[in-house]
Amino acid sequence: MTALARQGTPWAELEAQMIEAAQDDVDWRHGRVPMFIHFAGDDVLEVAKKAYQMYFSENGLGLRAFRSLARFESEVVQMGLGLLHGDSGTRGAMTTGGTESIFLAVKAARDIALARKPMSGRPQIVMARSAHPAFDKAAHFMGLEPVRTPLQADYRADPEAIAAALTPRTVLVVGSVPAYPHGVIDPIGDIAALAQSRGVWMHVDACVGGYIAPFARQLGADVPDWDFAVPGVTSISADLHKYGYSAKGSSTLFFRDAESFAGMGWSFDNWPRGQYFTNTLVGTRAGGAIAAAWAVMKYLGQDGYVRVTERVLATRRAYEGGAARLGLPTLGNPQLSILAYGCPDRDLAAVTRAMTARGWVMGNVTEPPGMHHMLNLTHEPVAGQYFADLEEALAAAPPVGAGSAQKLEARY
Repeated sequence: MTALARQGTPWAELEAQMIEAAQDDVDWRHGRVPMFIHFAGDDVLEVAKKAYQMYFSENGLGLRAFRSLARFESEVVQMGLGLLHGDSGTRGAMTTGGTESIFLAVKAARDIALARKPMSGRPQIVMARSAHPAFDKAAHFMGLEPVRTPLQADYRADPEAIAAALTPRTVLVVGSVPAYPHGVIDPIGDIAALAQSRGVWMHVDACVGGYIAPFARQLGADVPDWDFAVPGVTSISADLHKYGYSAKGSSTLFFRDAESFAGMGWSFDNWPRGQYFTNTLVGTRAGGAIAAAWAVMKYLGQDGYVRVTERVLATRRAYEGGAARLGLPTLGNPQLSILAYGCPDRDLAAVTRAMTARGWVMGNVTEPPGMHHMLNLTHEPVAGQYFADLEEALAAAPPVGAGSAQKLEARY
């Protein structure tokens, strides 16, 4: 057990200890990590760091005191809505991440559905098997029943399976842009039309795609309508700390109208301090995360995001080509930054161990067994080395069913 020392330690000594501790971390700057990092260049990172540091002590709970943060958040929301076909009626707020955005969308859908009509039994969330586990987490904490439906052959959500799963207790239907396991975009138009016909809240989980899909479309990617341009879409989650390239701890949650947005908030006044209200699940919010999101969006502008997105999409195509040359088929038809490819002939657990020994953190999918990337600019220059190592790992791995008993552990 580490006890708090009686006397403090000088910063120079602590800094040295932290640098030493980081020696065990995987080298994300050289593309060795297939997730967790979203890098758009050292200049963008420096803007985010400086903006965050300027507002390090300010608290996003106290927007009355820190009017600059209130302005930054309002402008971030307006810029996000402008990208997602919002209009004068759409609303939104910043959160600390995709999980919180999803939690609050679930809360709003549940609360409004229960206010409109009585319900016997637990409210349900209906979603494809590929939807993010944050929906199940939200269901667990808020007493809902998650219902997952089979995928189509192309790994996208199946609208017919979703339709068959709807009941009078369904309060939320989910579509993903893209779905995290395979990087494919669900048929949002079909799912939204179905939800609208049944009077059910439709949430688009664009935590990954919200700040890259609009620019991918500008570049000609085959991205169908998926945002507020689609009738029936009620809410959208989109993470700024992914392809918005902001500091960790920043996401956005958007709503079709003011009534839906009202379901996001929570208020309380039955205590001696008076009125307490937040739009968010958390109270205190890092002012630095709000400031960094504003600064990065202003710094990049649409042209900057398009330039970075073009490189990310080119990197995805390069990894698709590298996988194909090794006989590893792409799973589905990814259009954005996530890529998964199968490993049908070689023991994937053995391949993963061999790549880990070469210094790569591996992301895997289990249905079907394969490899997974959420790509950014750190992966651009290392594709050749990655596939050279992967070719060796595949050659050394036993064929599928050749006696390897180790079960693949595909962790997030």
